[in-house]
Amino acid sequence: MSMERLSQQVDAYVTWKRELMREITRYRSWLAHNRLGSDAMDARLERALKLLRTDHITLAFVGEFSRGKTELINSLFFSEYGQRMLPSHAGRTTMCPTELFFDPRSERSYIRLLPIETRMTDASVAQFKRIPRHWVNIPLDPSDPDNMALAFAQVAKTKPMPVEQAIQLGFLPDMLEPAGKPGQVLVPAWRHAMVNFDHPLLRQGLRILDTPGLNALGSEPELTLSMLPSAQAIIFLLAADTGVTASDMAIWKEHIRQLDDDTQASLFAVLNKIDVLWDDLAGEEYVQKAIGLVRNSTAKQLGIPAASVLPLSAKQALIAKVRKDEELLARSQLADLEQLLCERIVAQKERLLEERVVNQVLALLNNSQHVLNLRLEKVREQQALLSHHQHDNGQLLFELTAKTKEDHALHHKRLLGLKTNQRLLKRQGDLLRIAVRPERLEEHLTQVRQGLSGSWTTLGINQAIVQFFRSVEHDLGNLTQEAEMANKMVAAIYRRHNEENPLHGVDAPQFNSQRYQRELKQLRNKADQFRLQLKTLLTEQRSLTKRFFATLVQEVMGLHQRLRAEAEQWAGDALMPLMQHTLEHKQMLETHMLRLKALAQETQQARQRGQQLAGYLATLETQLAQASEMLRVLRRPAPIQRQGKVVSLPTAARSQGGADSA
Repeated sequence: MSMERLSQQVDAYVTWKRELMREITRYRSWLAHNRLGSDAMDARLERALKLLRTDHITLAFVGEFSRGKTELINSLFFSEYGQRMLPSHAGRTTMCPTELFFDPRSERSYIRLLPIETRMTDASVAQFKRIPRHWVNIPLDPSDPDNMALAFAQVAKTKPMPVEQAIQLGFLPDMLEPAGKPGQVLVPAWRHAMVNFDHPLLRQGLRILDTPGLNALGSEPELTLSMLPSAQAIIFLLAADTGVTASDMAIWKEHIRQLDDDTQASLFAVLNKIDVLWDDLAGEEYVQKAIGLVRNSTAKQLGIPAASVLPLSAKQALIAKVRKDEELLARSQLADLEQLLCERIVAQKERLLEERVVNQVLALLNNSQHVLNLRLEKVREQQALLSHHQHDNGQLLFELTAKTKEDHALHHKRLLGLKTNQRLLKRQGDLLRIAVRPERLEEHLTQVRQGLSGSWTTLGINQAIVQFFRSVEHDLGNLTQEAEMANKMVAAIYRRHNEENPLHGVDAPQFNSQRYQRELKQLRNKADQFRLQLKTLLTEQRSLTKRFFATLVQEVMGLHQRLRAEAEQWAGDALMPLMQHTLEHKQMLETHMLRLKALAQETQQARQRGQQLAGYLATLETQLAQASEMLRVLRRPAPIQRQGKVVSLPTAARSQGGADSA
């Protein structure tokens, strides 16, 4: 009963990915077997396989404390244990961000906890993930639910500390509970929790991110800068008995709402605790009307469609699942969330994979198929000529060989020209990378560090941050100019190819830096939002700002690295469709020349010559049949499209899309 439908959908998605990996691997082997491959082709297909291997789906649960985030996770994923696995009771329970996932490299389940004191450093959680010694490791035994529940309870652990120290760690005193001693408050014992756990959905690549409330989101910048934007779905928890409170709205406006525009994430609001509206005396019709009013009001306040607001009761859903009470489960309305996760999130992942993998491989395979078809036509023409000139086909074979040599020389010349263009493009790619070279970024970082360390006022900190972003934006502007020149060069090369091959026109791939400019703008806006919130000149706020900026720097450095890698990859791959087309033609012609020479040298009868040529024809037809079969498999719609939930793209459109993105 635990997320059966989502489990089935994710399972179908994983099966589809494996099918894609199998066909891409098959295509690599086919290219190698038929001497049609190249190092560049092999590298591109390996990147596609790596993307498929590392792909996963992340669900992030966000909301103020006591909204039922952890209870919802329990009801969705842990009901089969017959108890609450993650701590879930009145008040604050999730004290630190918690990631749930399955690590196939680990022999046993575990919880890893990062001490809260690590906030005193500038290092981000991502950096600490690479240093195991800083984490406290607690083994998990999935066969012992009671001990697992005790282990999970560690996530909610708190510790007393002086108010001054809590402030230095980024906490606001009025958001913390008193510790029972004067001048001391309770703070979360841990900064971050990682839970490796063998669960069917987690094993299939699903990852869960459970977050604390507003104070944690504000004081752990990495959550809003990196973790939440990387999630495929943000599930925002509200309570039906309180509606949208001021703190709920603060979380929504400051950390969530913009993610809908900035990323590929889907935003959902879950209106939890609808069981407080249940009224047996008033009747079900009255209850549903009351729930509908709260739902519409919530949607209006958040500025999202009412269909994206899901009323449910996580508590009653958990009870229903444990007791196997189908009627209560239906009344909890948990199934609506499950359906939405299936239809929206998995479908979105399918579309992304089609764009980033399937269409690109289809374009390459279409190229191979096109070359084979052309060669097949030529062989059939030559076979027909030989059958009509049986008495003098020795001379004809020499003429056909000579013509094939001419075609081969032409394609060899084109290939040399493309290699020259490739070198020119590589130089242009070097200029792209120079514009965002690591040394340049390090200069900006040195300047901003000096600005931050030398500033004792909020104004000085602000100026340092503003100047840093101006410098990085200037570099991206220079890269954009270089990209325009590179795009013009590539467009001219493709235009010449299309003129020479009017039946096999290919659109030129363009390097586009706009996505990175938007991402940098979003980071700058978040930095602006944060620094403008500083109200006083307290040293502890300087400390928080520095930690925020340290996290922000990691994001900018990551952007820089991805941009350099993409520039290098684009410069290497931009001419690949043309190189592949010309190289495959050249290699096919070489094979064909050898066949014709062998036939011309034979002193056998014309019938035997015809048989040999027919054998070559059969080989080509087999190769073409294999290519067509791979195309057929790759063109199969993704699982949700097969179910008719999403309009399937026509084959021709998908193939063209692939050519456009190749």
